[in-house]
Amino acid sequence: MEFRLLGMVSVDTLVGPLSLGPAKRRSLLAALLLSVNTPVSVARLTDCLWDDAPPLHARSVIQGHVSQIRALLAGCDAADYGVELATLGDAYALRSPETLLDSYRFEELLALAKEQQDARDAMAMLKDALSLWQGPALAGTFPGPALQAAAHSLEESRVAAVEQLARAHTTLGEHDQAAAVLRTVAVAHPMRETLTASLMNALYRAGRQSEALDWFNRTRRLLVDELGVDPGSELAQVHALILRGDPLPQGGPDTSAEDTAPGAEDAAESRGPAGVSTEGVSDAGSPPASELPTAGTVSASAQSGPVALPPLVDLSYPRDLLPRAPRVFRGREAQLAELTRVAAAEAPVCLVTGLPGVGKTALAVQWAHHNAAMFPDGLLFADLRGFSDSGEAAPTEVLREFLPALGVPPRRVPESAAAAAALFRSLTHGRRLLVVLDNVRDSATARALLPSGADCVTLVTSRHRLDGLIASEAAGVIALHSLEPQDGTELLAGVLGRDRVLAEPVAARRLTELCGGLPLALRVTAARLAGRPQRTLAELADELADEQSRLTYLDVDDTSVSAALRLTVQQLPPDALHQFTRLGHHPGSHFDPFTAAALAGTAPRVAAAALERLAAAHLVTETAAGRWELHDLVRLYARTLDPGSAREALTGVLDHYIATALAAADTAQPGGEPCFTLPDGFHRPLAVRDFTDRAAAMHWLATERDDLTLAVVAARAAGLDDRAWRIILLQWPQVVWRVRDNWVPLLDTALECARAQGDPYAESRVLTLLGWVLSEEGRPAEALALLELSPPLARKAGDRLGEATALINLAVVEAAEGDTEAALENCARAIELAREESDAHTEMLALQHLARIQLAAGRPGEALRSARTALDLGPEHEEAARRALLLTVSGEAHLALGADGEGILLLDRAAGEAERAGYDEGAVRALAALLRVRPGADYRRRYEEAVRRVSDDG
Repeated sequence: MEFRLLGMVSVDTLVGPLSLGPAKRRSLLAALLLSVNTPVSVARLTDCLWDDAPPLHARSVIQGHVSQIRALLAGCDAADYGVELATLGDAYALRSPETLLDSYRFEELLALAKEQQDARDAMAMLKDALSLWQGPALAGTFPGPALQAAAHSLEESRVAAVEQLARAHTTLGEHDQAAAVLRTVAVAHPMRETLTASLMNALYRAGRQSEALDWFNRTRRLLVDELGVDPGSELAQVHALILRGDPLPQGGPDTSAEDTAPGAEDAAESRGPAGVSTEGVSDAGSPPASELPTAGTVSASAQSGPVALPPLVDLSYPRDLLPRAPRVFRGREAQLAELTRVAAAEAPVCLVTGLPGVGKTALAVQWAHHNAAMFPDGLLFADLRGFSDSGEAAPTEVLREFLPALGVPPRRVPESAAAAAALFRSLTHGRRLLVVLDNVRDSATARALLPSGADCVTLVTSRHRLDGLIASEAAGVIALHSLEPQDGTELLAGVLGRDRVLAEPVAARRLTELCGGLPLALRVTAARLAGRPQRTLAELADELADEQSRLTYLDVDDTSVSAALRLTVQQLPPDALHQFTRLGHHPGSHFDPFTAAALAGTAPRVAAAALERLAAAHLVTETAAGRWELHDLVRLYARTLDPGSAREALTGVLDHYIATALAAADTAQPGGEPCFTLPDGFHRPLAVRDFTDRAAAMHWLATERDDLTLAVVAARAAGLDDRAWRIILLQWPQVVWRVRDNWVPLLDTALECARAQGDPYAESRVLTLLGWVLSEEGRPAEALALLELSPPLARKAGDRLGEATALINLAVVEAAEGDTEAALENCARAIELAREESDAHTEMLALQHLARIQLAAGRPGEALRSARTALDLGPEHEEAARRALLLTVSGEAHLALGADGEGILLLDRAAGEAERAGYDEGAVRALAALLRVRPGADYRRRYEEAVRRVSDDG
């Protein structure tokens, strides 16, 4: 849903705008929205609705309008969006996420645009901001002084945004476009001299001198006729310059970033973050400045008053993302010096290129640590995975790491790639910052992540030359080649110890030559020797010399490391060797001992021991406690060792994901039936991760989301559609928790898998979840079309509980679309199916939704009976959340029936049970209902605490 103040005051919902009724009700809603999340006294509301003496029954009129607005909000499930109209003593507060207000989003975009250094970035944000306006601010409301003052302040912000957009066009030399955007507001504000001056400037620059002079004459006549004054000096100066045909100065009124419209300075000082004036209004009935509506503030409690929104940038965030420096780094003095030379230029881009395994990343990280003092504002590092089969990192993924490191709170990171990149460029302007972009595949990827500061340095590593980056950014190139024999020997000495290398200098030099001088090959070989002090360097050199295909491997680009890897792998114990060969078939990017065990068909304890052996040989890397990864070259090599085991390993890890996610779902949402039956030939892992609580389960699902997606891709490629759709569907707790997090494409894939199998059971299960997600995304027509298909498919498959769940989801959408009778009928059928299957959980779910639909339809007696029937099925300890919701419905039904005492008792019980169970959303709903009829201090305190907990969890 969305609240609109920039145009006709309205509330947009999934089914269209709410019918708000008379202007007084619309005005009351506007006053509450202008002070969103802050209590508004009845006296203030009275001033907003009547400009002279209010009627004696003004309080009753306000209460009636509040009741009507509450009913409208309840009818569109506003509570699901975090929206509630609360009574707080002698005041009302409309609680809502600020992002639901168009005025808040307008000011956010306007503030962000002002920070941009690139005119095109600023222009895009300004156009998005201005597109939110659909007419004069606060249209359709009572034109009293208070709301007129607020509308005037909003209009000042709009004009300022138009002037800012015109300046951006002028900066880019687009003078006709600048004139076009200025003309509309100039017509609306004919006596604003600075606006006319800017328009004349744009017209003149566009070669339209006569039009510019016409605008001056028009404005002069208006000023003389209406005010009896001549144009001011600024307008007169522009007029004189145009008459003489002189060039306008670059710092003219349309190009200065300091220009503001008349009164804008005062308005800026008195505006809240949404740009609504808090300055006092003169004349009778006008509230003082401290009581005028403001937008964009958040109140922690009724007593604490408004507090400012969090800053865009918090400098307490960490600003060093570099990995640790290489433990052993030898040679490369010339390349390090060249890096220093290239980095001394203005806004330099340094490109490090070379073969895989040649040490590009090591060089960049070594230089970064050695020169860290040059960059007091931050050291950023990102692996773009440009040559990894696990998938390239998108620029937005990188920026979600970079921007928080520069102080942007994660929730303030823009969703779109363009806005995030623009914010990154803005934050890096004027800073001394180092950005290391590792494993970049193409020029465009690197270009999207370049900082804008003249004192920033960017290091890019790539296996490609990236000629485009050289051409567009004048990137300095540092090409890495194999180490010279002396440097290679020094690297061996750093790992093995100088004494051991000096004892066999000829063998050490020979090893360096046999490894092709590639640092990765030398490090793996040295690691193999370090773990076997009884072996000599000469023995290993002889082994290398005997390799039949060694020269071929060393002569071919990516396979130049294979000889060293193969020799290392040959020395592994059987369990570690078996584990290594299976890791090559892992479809994801990371693995833990449980995943490794599933790949190898062993126990996690055995897998963990094997991983430790592989880490000692530098074949795997531990990126976090219990979390490992393979270098992409090592992965490719491992995959060649036992290609015949690929399907077995893949099936094992897919079934591991299924078993683990089922355990996670059962912990996160206990009490329900599994979301599917297990596939044919399912191989249950020897051990499945045990989740201690909901938080741990949800964390695993969130952390593994990317790897689960990669597993789906691999499953589909292998023809294992029966696993693919299940791996998608088992993420449903995360889908429910983060319903708007772009799940539809993944669920579409699940639907394709189900249909490819011709499995009505699978198709029905997927359609049920997909339809619900579409409804939550505000796409009811699509949701309805899919959900109507699901029950017949479930019946065809004999999946009675699946049919019941599908009918419940269908009913929810039907009710939202106004088809109450169909919704009630489908809920009733779902109840019958659940009873026939003796499934109390599904029956309670159906009864809960039935009660809510009945209550919304004005049938409180029926709602009460449905809720009581559901409650009689319990209590079950895992159903605390559902009990709280049912008690809340029961309490609200009693209130609707006039039984206030019983209703309050049930709502109090619901709130208590929800609080004890840690179900904060349920506590918020029950306490909100209580506050509407009994606004006590204790209820208000508990409500505020529950709201705060929900906000903190989000």
